[in-house]
Amino acid sequence: MRSTVFAAVATLALALPAATFAAGGGADPQRIEPVGRPAAPADPNFAQAKAMIEAKNFTGAIPLLQQVVQSNPRNADAYNLLGFATRASGNPAGSLQYYQQALAIDTRHLGANEYLGEAYLMLDRLPEAEQMLARLDSLCVFGCAEYRMLKAAIANYKQGKKPTM
Repeated sequence: MRSTVFAAVATLALALPAATFAAGGGADPQRIEPVGRPAAPADPNFAQAKAMIEAKNFTGAIPLLQQVVQSNPRNADAYNLLGFATRASGNPAGSLQYYQQALAIDTRHLGANEYLGEAYLMLDRLPEAEQMLARLDSLCVFGCAEYRMLKAAIANYKQGKKPTM
Protein backbone atom coordinates (compact mmCIF):
# COMPACT_ATOMS: atom_id res chain seq x y z
CA MET A 1 0.00 0.00 0.00
CA ARG A 2 2.73 2.46 1.01
CA SER A 3 4.71 1.86 -2.19
CA THR A 4 1.55 2.30 -4.27
CA VAL A 5 0.89 5.71 -2.70
CA PHE A 6 4.52 6.72 -3.21
CA ALA A 7 4.40 5.64 -6.85
CA ALA A 8 1.19 7.61 -7.42
CA VAL A 9 2.67 10.75 -5.85
CA ALA A 10 5.89 10.39 -7.84
CA THR A 11 3.93 9.92 -11.08
CA LEU A 12 1.81 13.00 -10.37
CA ALA A 13 4.89 15.09 -9.57
CA LEU A 14 6.54 14.08 -12.83
CA ALA A 15 3.37 14.82 -14.80
CA LEU A 16 3.10 18.42 -13.58
CA PRO A 17 4.52 20.99 -15.96
CA ALA A 18 7.64 22.81 -14.85
CA ALA A 19 5.69 26.08 -14.82
CA THR A 20 3.83 24.82 -11.76
CA PHE A 21 7.00 25.04 -9.75
CA ALA A 22 7.63 28.63 -10.86
CA ALA A 23 4.19 29.84 -9.80
CA GLY A 24 4.05 32.69 -7.35
CA GLY A 25 7.36 34.21 -8.17
CA GLY A 26 9.46 36.03 -5.69
CA ALA A 27 12.22 38.42 -6.60
CA ASP A 28 14.38 35.55 -7.85
CA PRO A 29 14.99 35.80 -11.60
CA GLN A 30 16.60 32.35 -11.53
CA ARG A 31 13.31 30.49 -11.02
CA ILE A 32 12.52 27.52 -13.20
CA GLU A 33 11.10 28.40 -16.61
CA PRO A 34 8.43 26.32 -18.34
CA VAL A 35 9.68 23.49 -20.56
CA GLY A 36 10.02 24.51 -24.19
CA ARG A 37 10.35 28.23 -23.48
CA PRO A 38 13.91 29.56 -23.34
CA ALA A 39 14.81 31.81 -20.45
CA ALA A 40 14.83 35.49 -21.29
CA PRO A 41 18.30 37.02 -21.44
CA ALA A 42 19.27 38.63 -18.16
CA ASP A 43 18.94 42.40 -18.06
CA PRO A 44 22.28 43.85 -16.91
CA ASN A 45 20.48 46.76 -15.22
CA PHE A 46 18.36 44.32 -13.23
CA ALA A 47 21.43 42.35 -12.16
CA GLN A 48 23.30 45.52 -11.21
CA ALA A 49 20.30 46.90 -9.29
CA LYS A 50 19.92 43.62 -7.41
CA ALA A 51 23.61 43.75 -6.43
CA MET A 52 23.19 47.37 -5.30
CA ILE A 53 20.21 46.40 -3.14
CA GLU A 54 22.22 43.57 -1.57
CA ALA A 55 24.92 46.19 -0.83
CA LYS A 56 22.19 48.43 0.72
CA ASN A 57 22.60 51.09 -1.99
CA PHE A 58 18.84 51.46 -2.39
CA THR A 59 18.76 54.93 -3.92
CA GLY A 60 21.34 53.90 -6.53
CA ALA A 61 19.24 50.90 -7.56
CA ILE A 62 16.09 52.92 -8.22
CA PRO A 63 17.06 54.52 -11.58
CA LEU A 64 18.35 51.19 -12.87
CA LEU A 65 15.09 49.46 -11.96
CA GLN A 66 13.12 52.29 -13.56
CA GLN A 67 15.01 51.57 -16.79
CA VAL A 68 14.20 47.86 -16.46
CA VAL A 69 10.46 48.44 -16.10
CA GLN A 70 10.53 51.00 -18.90
CA SER A 71 12.03 48.42 -21.26
CA ASN A 72 9.95 45.55 -19.87
CA PRO A 73 6.70 46.81 -18.31
CA ARG A 74 5.56 43.23 -17.55
CA ASN A 75 8.49 42.48 -15.21
CA ALA A 76 6.81 41.91 -11.83
CA ASP A 77 10.16 41.11 -10.19
CA ALA A 78 11.57 44.50 -11.24
CA TYR A 79 8.50 46.34 -9.93
CA ASN A 80 8.79 44.41 -6.67
CA LEU A 81 12.46 45.37 -6.25
CA LEU A 82 11.67 48.95 -7.26
CA GLY A 83 9.11 49.03 -4.46
CA PHE A 84 11.59 47.53 -2.02
CA ALA A 85 14.33 50.01 -2.93
CA THR A 86 11.89 52.91 -2.67
CA ARG A 87 10.61 51.75 0.72
CA ALA A 88 14.12 51.05 2.02
CA SER A 89 15.15 54.56 0.90
CA GLY A 90 12.64 55.96 3.37
CA ASN A 91 9.59 56.37 1.14
CA PRO A 92 7.09 53.66 2.10
CA ALA A 93 4.16 55.62 0.62
CA GLY A 94 5.99 55.86 -2.72
CA SER A 95 6.65 52.12 -2.73
CA LEU A 96 2.95 51.20 -2.76
CA GLN A 97 2.49 51.95 -6.47
CA TYR A 98 5.34 49.62 -7.42
CA TYR A 99 4.13 46.71 -5.29
CA GLN A 100 0.62 47.20 -6.65
CA GLN A 101 1.96 47.19 -10.21
CA ALA A 102 3.89 43.96 -9.51
CA LEU A 103 0.68 42.41 -8.18
CA ALA A 104 -1.31 43.67 -11.17
CA ILE A 105 1.12 41.70 -13.35
CA ASP A 106 1.31 38.65 -11.06
CA THR A 107 -1.26 38.43 -8.25
CA ARG A 108 0.60 35.41 -6.84
CA HIS A 109 3.95 37.23 -6.51
CA LEU A 110 4.94 36.22 -2.98
CA GLY A 111 7.59 38.89 -2.50
CA ALA A 112 5.29 41.74 -3.56
CA ASN A 113 2.53 40.47 -1.27
CA GLU A 114 4.92 40.36 1.69
CA TYR A 115 6.62 43.68 1.00
CA LEU A 116 3.33 45.48 0.43
CA GLY A 117 2.18 44.24 3.84
CA GLU A 118 5.38 45.53 5.42
CA ALA A 119 4.94 48.91 3.70
CA TYR A 120 1.41 49.09 5.12
CA LEU A 121 2.83 48.51 8.60
CA MET A 122 5.31 51.34 8.11
CA LEU A 123 2.34 53.55 7.24
CA ASP A 124 0.33 52.38 10.29
CA ARG A 125 -2.18 50.57 8.09
CA LEU A 126 -2.46 47.33 10.08
CA PRO A 127 -5.77 46.08 8.60
CA GLU A 128 -4.32 46.20 5.09
CA ALA A 129 -1.15 44.42 6.25
CA GLU A 130 -3.34 41.71 7.76
CA GLN A 131 -5.16 41.39 4.43
CA MET A 132 -1.81 40.78 2.73
CA LEU A 133 -1.01 38.13 5.37
CA ALA A 134 -4.34 36.43 4.65
CA ARG A 135 -3.55 36.49 0.92
CA LEU A 136 -0.13 34.93 1.57
CA ASP A 137 -1.78 32.31 3.76
CA SER A 138 -3.98 31.30 0.83
CA LEU A 139 -1.05 31.32 -1.62
CA CYS A 140 1.38 29.41 0.62
CA VAL A 141 -0.54 26.17 1.13
CA PHE A 142 2.31 24.55 3.03
CA GLY A 143 3.70 27.82 4.40
CA CYS A 144 6.46 29.96 2.93
CA ALA A 145 9.14 32.36 4.08
CA GLU A 146 7.17 35.40 2.90
CA TYR A 147 4.18 34.41 5.06
CA ARG A 148 6.40 33.83 8.10
CA MET A 149 8.23 37.13 7.63
CA LEU A 150 5.05 39.20 7.34
CA LYS A 151 3.45 37.34 10.24
CA ALA A 152 6.49 38.17 12.41
CA ALA A 153 6.46 41.81 11.25
CA ILE A 154 2.78 42.10 12.21
CA ALA A 155 3.44 40.51 15.61
CA ASN A 156 6.31 42.95 16.20
CA TYR A 157 4.14 45.86 15.08
CA LYS A 158 1.47 44.87 17.58
CA GLN A 159 4.18 44.93 20.28
CA GLY A 160 5.09 48.49 19.32
CA LYS A 161 8.03 47.67 17.03
CA LYS A 162 7.29 49.39 13.73
CA PRO A 163 9.34 48.13 10.75
CA THR A 164 12.04 50.47 9.55
CA MET A 165 12.66 48.92 6.15
